[in-house]
Amino acid sequence: MTNAYTTPPAPRPVDARPLRKRKRVWLGGSGLLLTGALIVGAGNGDQQPVAAEAKPAPTVTATVTATPEPAPTVTETVKAKAKPRPTVTVTRTARPAADTGSDTGSGSGSQDTTGTCSIVSNAGNCYSAGQFCRNSDHGAVTTNAGGTRITCVYSSNAWRWKYA
Repeated sequence: MTNAYTTPPAPRPVDARPLRKRKRVWLGGSGLLLTGALIVGAGNGDQQPVAAEAKPAPTVTATVTATPEPAPTVTETVKAKAKPRPTVTVTRTARPAADTGSDTGSGSGSQDTTGTCSIVSNAGNCYSAGQFCRNSDHGAVTTNAGGTRITCVYSSNAWRWKYA
């Protein structure tokens, strides 16, 4: 193996092509360069040369100010309608005054669960504490299915039914 730093490089081999063929390559390349320059020069003949300075153009400004005539003012009075509020209806269930003597003390169904709620959901069910209130029920008071009073109050970022 030879060291590239201590040994001189090998001489270049002599070109194998004859001198006349090398001249043809140079003449062909020069001809192509000249042809390209003539084509580009002929294609840009219609363009104007770029001026080094921009010449200022005259500017005309016209300002017209018109003052409009004051128009008659029309005022319409609208009577505000009262916003409908929830209606609270209290319903009481009458119980029999005296027991007729029949024994119904079996323990099943002794609680009165008739629909005593005055405000019902869209499905027709009574509300219970913890459920969300409708917008129309804000601040309203009603009873749940068991008869306990509940109120629609704002609590924990929502309107909910709570025990009153």
